[in-house]
Amino acid sequence: MSSATIIILLVLLALIIMLASASLRIVREYQRLVVFRLGRALGSRGPGLVVLIPFIDQGVRVDLREVFFDVEPQTCITKDNAPLSIDFLVYMKVINATASVLEVEDFRGAARGIAITTLRALVGDMNLDDVLARRDQLNEMLQVKLDEVTNRWGIKVTAVEIREIIPPREIQDAMSRQMSAERQRRALVTEADGKREAAIKVAEGERQARVLQAQGEREAEILVAEGQRQARILRAEGFAQGLEKIYQVAQGVDSKTMSLEYLDMLKQLGASQSTKIVVPVELMNMLQPLLEHTRQAATGQAGEAKPAGE
Repeated sequence: MSSATIIILLVLLALIIMLASASLRIVREYQRLVVFRLGRALGSRGPGLVVLIPFIDQGVRVDLREVFFDVEPQTCITKDNAPLSIDFLVYMKVINATASVLEVEDFRGAARGIAITTLRALVGDMNLDDVLARRDQLNEMLQVKLDEVTNRWGIKVTAVEIREIIPPREIQDAMSRQMSAERQRRALVTEADGKREAAIKVAEGERQARVLQAQGEREAEILVAEGQRQARILRAEGFAQGLEKIYQVAQGVDSKTMSLEYLDMLKQLGASQSTKIVVPVELMNMLQPLLEHTRQAATGQAGEAKPAGE
């Protein structure tokens, strides 16, 4: 093979390689290739191997991954004329590759400008206290406003996060004094609540102690009264049993025994220094049978003595 032939083959091989590199594109999973044919958009292609017609088709790669950009601190004036320095982050992603290429030249730069103007408009409609206290709501409002604008570009704003809000120095000093006063107020309220709770607990404890003491005294009095009642019942039962015994014994004593007891008593009375003796009628009635018995005994003895005299 001659050298000219070799040169021709090498040139043809180089042309084939150039044509292949110009006509073949490998698109990754997170990318799309927007194809233009003679300047007319054919749509997005990919992922995978995409074949283009050399020198006729052109492709623009679009990244579908979520991206973010940082908005540098912006000076905003609130509704009550307080200047604030605010910086934030914007997160977004391409949801329509063709629109992101055809509708806007630089969607990141356009979204940044829209974010800045929207932030100033929203802060201008809010008071300083609302901006400081309602950061989450401000983030949501910014996201909604930005999404309304970027939606026509095939861009979805996924989140807006305000990173820092810096008020002027004098406002910071006033806020510090206000926070200090608020902390002192809360401390006083907490201390007062603690004292009140302590007083309530002490009073409740004293009340419960008095209730328990009263209950104890009442139960003690009940026990004492019950003991006294039981003692009186036992004494009455003993006295009744004693009377019953006396009655039973008295039932077995005859009139003669009683008369002898009365005579013995009269004997004791006669032995005393008393000059008067009172004899109850009942005693005479009780002695009547004894005297009758004595009389009969004397008569019997006299009868027995008479035959002996004869």
